[in-house]
Amino acid sequence: MLKPRSTATRELVNLDGIWRFAVAPAVGPEPWTGPLDTRLEAPVPASYNDLFTDSAIRDHVGWVWYQRPVRVPRGWAGERVVLRVDAATHEGKVYVDDVLVAQHVGGYTPFEADITEHVRPGGEFRLTIGVNNELTSVTIPPGSITVAHDGRRKQTYLHDFYNYAGLARSVWLYSKPAVHIDDITVVTGLDGTSGTVDYSVETNAPAAVRVRALDADGIEVAAGEGANGTLRIDDVTLWRPGAAYLYDLVVEVLDGDGTGGGEVVDTFTEPFGVRTVEVRGTQFLINGEPFYFTGFGKHEDTPVRGKGHDDAYLVHDFQLMEWIGANSFRTSHYPYAEEVMEFADRHGIVVIDETAAVGLNLAVEAGLMGTPPRATFSEETFNDDTRAAHAQAIRELIARDKNHPSVVMWCIANEPSSNEQGAREYFEPLVELTHKLDPTRPVSYAAVMFATHENDLIADLFDVLCINRYYGWYIATGDLATAEVYLEGDLRGWAEKFGKPIMMSEYGADTLPGLHSVWDTPWTEEYQLAYLEANHRVFDRIDAFIGEHVWNFADFQTSNGIHRVGGNKKGVFTRERHPKAAAHSLRQRWLPLGGRKPSSTGE
Repeated sequence: MLKPRSTATRELVNLDGIWRFAVAPAVGPEPWTGPLDTRLEAPVPASYNDLFTDSAIRDHVGWVWYQRPVRVPRGWAGERVVLRVDAATHEGKVYVDDVLVAQHVGGYTPFEADITEHVRPGGEFRLTIGVNNELTSVTIPPGSITVAHDGRRKQTYLHDFYNYAGLARSVWLYSKPAVHIDDITVVTGLDGTSGTVDYSVETNAPAAVRVRALDADGIEVAAGEGANGTLRIDDVTLWRPGAAYLYDLVVEVLDGDGTGGGEVVDTFTEPFGVRTVEVRGTQFLINGEPFYFTGFGKHEDTPVRGKGHDDAYLVHDFQLMEWIGANSFRTSHYPYAEEVMEFADRHGIVVIDETAAVGLNLAVEAGLMGTPPRATFSEETFNDDTRAAHAQAIRELIARDKNHPSVVMWCIANEPSSNEQGAREYFEPLVELTHKLDPTRPVSYAAVMFATHENDLIADLFDVLCINRYYGWYIATGDLATAEVYLEGDLRGWAEKFGKPIMMSEYGADTLPGLHSVWDTPWTEEYQLAYLEANHRVFDRIDAFIGEHVWNFADFQTSNGIHRVGGNKKGVFTRERHPKAAAHSLRQRWLPLGGRKPSSTGE
C-alpha cells in the first residue's frame, strides 16, 4: 500500500486537528446521520484515554465517534478522491455523511476508501469515524470482555501495556488520477560495486509505465520501461546502518501505449535504499557484513497522548538512541507509525518490524490471575479464526513496510505459547506465508520465558531466534550470580540445538529513578545497571549471539495491577525521557561497538 504523497499528479490534505468526540451509547444509535450531540472534542492524532478526567471515558469498552466537516478542494474535478485513515485502534468505520464507505479490523495498519461518488469538488461533507477498542479471542492482539455486576463492560488482555485507543495517527484526504499507480514493490541486491533494483508497479488499468532512479542529488542513475523490470546502478552508494543513503524511484504512468512518449497521467516517487540482508550460519549480515544489534524494544507511549504519534517525540527519541549508541529497535508490539519507519530509513536505524500478535499465551493468564490453565491453541481459545486474523495482520504489515530499507526482519509474534501443543499447527502456515510474501527478509518471533530449547515446538521454522529472558528479575530476583548461571545455560542450549543466530529481544529490570542502594536491591538504579552488566557478560561469551535489545527504551503505561506502580518501569529512560544511571552505562558499552560483536571470551 502506497503512503499518500503530494506529487505533480496528486494532492494531499491533512485532516488532523480538533474533532467532535463522543462515547457510545452517550449519543444516538446512528451518530453519523447528523452532527454529534456532544460537548467533547478530541485531538487527532492522539489516544483518547488520558485526555479527559472522566474515568468512564478512560475505561470505556466499545465504540467512540469522531466527527468533523471536510471540504474537497475545488480543483479536484475529474480526479479520484480517497480518504485514508493511518490507524484506528482496534476497529474503524468511516462514514461520508450517512454512507458507510470503509470498515477495517486491526489497530495499527492503514485503510482507505475511494469516496469519489459520494462527494463533489468544492463541496463539503460530514466525516464521521467510529473506533472500537474491543479485543476478543479472534482479534490481534487478543483479549476478552466481561460484564461487572453493575453492568459495566470490562476489557482484559494479556499484553503488558495499556490498551490505548482512538485515532492515534493521521487522517488524510488525497486525490489521484483516473488511471493511476496502485502499488510499487522494490527489492534491491548487489552485484560487485553495482546495485540491482527489481521493481514491480501495479496500476488500476492497463497502461504504459516508465521508471527512473535518482540519486540523493536528483541525478538520474538508471531508467527503464514496463511495469516490471530490473535497474542497475553502477558504483552504487549502499544504505548502511548508521550511514543511510536513499535513492528515489520515480514511477510515471503514460497515456496511450507509451511508445510515442505520451503524456504523464500519474507519477509517484518511492524512496529506497540499496542493501542486502542475509542469515548465514549463526551470523546476521547486512550488505554481506556481520551486524550486531544494539538497542531496545520500544513503545508508542507518551504522557497525555498515549499512542498518539508526535513528531517532537519522534525526533527526540531518535536523538536519545543515537546518544546512547543504539543502532536498532523492535516495533514492540505492533507496527509503528509510518513516519517512524521513514525516519529510520533516513537516519540509518535498523528495525525489526513486529505484528500486533502479543498475548497468544494463556499460561500467562493462569500465572497472573490464578485461574486454572487453559489450552492456548484450541477451538475454544485461539483457533483458525484467530490465525486468519493473524495472517491478515502479516499481509498488511508487509504490504505497508516492504520497501523500507531500515526493516531487516519480520517478527510475527511476541511471546506466544510456543511450547504448547497446537503451536506448530498454528504457526507453520504463518511462517510460510511470511516467507512467501517477502523471501528477502528473515523471519523471527520472540520466545517467552516458559519456552526453552527443550520444549519449544516452532523454533526450527524461523531464521533468527529472538529470546526474551528476565533472570535476575522474575527468576532469581536479587541474585545476579545465580541469574548469570541460569542465563548462560539457557542461551547455550538454544545455540547448540538450533545452530541459528540468537539475540536477546528483551531483558530488563524495573527501576525507580532516585532509588539507591549499596546492595543488589531490586528497583534501584544500581541494580538495573548491575543486572544489565551480568547479561552482557553472558552475551559476550556466546559466539552465536548477534544482538541485545534492552526492555525497554522508556517507562510506559500499563493496565492497573499491584505489580505495576504507575506503569512498567523497565525503561532506561523515564517516560519523560530522563536518563537513569543504566543509560550512561549502556552508552559506554554500545558506542565503541559500532555494530560489531564484542570479543567472545567463552568459546
